[in-house]
Amino acid sequence: MFHTFKKACVSVYPTTVQNDIVWFWPNTDPQYEDILTKKRPPYIPELDDPSYTRSMVNREIPYGYEVLIENLMDPAHIPYAHYGIMRADREGGNPMEIKLEKLDHSGFIGKHEGDTSKFIAPCVIYILNQFSMDRTNGSASAETKKEAQRRILLILMCIPVSPGYSRLIWALPRNFGVWIDRVVPRWIFHLGQNLILDSDSYLLHVSERKIMDIGPSNWLKACFMPTKSDVFVVGFRKWLNKYAGGEVNWPTKLSSSLPPTPPREKLMDRYWSHVVNCSSCRVAIKGLNALEIVLQVVSVAAIGILAATKQSLMSVSARTALVSMAVICFAASRWLSHFIYKNFHFHDYNHALR
Repeated sequence: MFHTFKKACVSVYPTTVQNDIVWFWPNTDPQYEDILTKKRPPYIPELDDPSYTRSMVNREIPYGYEVLIENLMDPAHIPYAHYGIMRADREGGNPMEIKLEKLDHSGFIGKHEGDTSKFIAPCVIYILNQFSMDRTNGSASAETKKEAQRRILLILMCIPVSPGYSRLIWALPRNFGVWIDRVVPRWIFHLGQNLILDSDSYLLHVSERKIMDIGPSNWLKACFMPTKSDVFVVGFRKWLNKYAGGEVNWPTKLSSSLPPTPPREKLMDRYWSHVVNCSSCRVAIKGLNALEIVLQVVSVAAIGILAATKQSLMSVSARTALVSMAVICFAASRWLSHFIYKNFHFHDYNHALR
């Protein structure tokens, strides 16, 4: 005879693995047992194509799913919110021709200056840029030129975690320069990508609270969006209101109120929001911390040798070399300590100083 103890049981959710990501249907009702045979998660073929680079990154985000998607679908904010980081001129603003071509329960499709953008409901943003490159360097006639279609994509997966928090998984697959990703460590790319996220984190965190104060259903009263550059943001809000009830349907036991704003160092923390979950960054910070200690030991050892050795037993040039080594190693350890903290723990961004 078998006895079932509820305290010893766990819920079973329909799950699948796609693009090396575990997806699950968040409902244990038996009627959804075979749901994955009818509804599949969004599939990105380029992420499984060996001719493309594929390196996925993830980070915990200190604001909600709705604000995260709005921000990622708003090209107009880049010259202002990311000034000095991304190649953009905040003094040279110009109109953006953005057009929404289709919007229904499955998301929407739009065009922006030759790029194709898709919102694949409820959580995936797919942006494609493709261009042709002439491999003949102009040496052949127009009829005999062989053009290679080069494609670079931005894949963004926005996951609601709890009120005021979300998770972002992103990838930048491309079908050229694949060798670069095989040579350069992944954590090198993560430094710049995390800096982009940090540069407007505080602004978005505060903006989310202003929207919540006026009510998610009245978001248009809190935001002024009169231009074509706002088309994708307006499109997402239309989809959210029409097909998803206007906001994330959190479980009843989870309060929908936003948590208090933490200090900037915690709000924009990189270590717990990314580094601990990234195998490349974990290895990098471990190696850099070890190198910092080695530099300090060498510096102290050089001074110790200098102090313990009689002046008559060491030439002036040797003493000078030891002093120089100690100073250089100490300075290098201090610089490395600052580099580690700034790139793996906390990097502030002050818009007023840019």
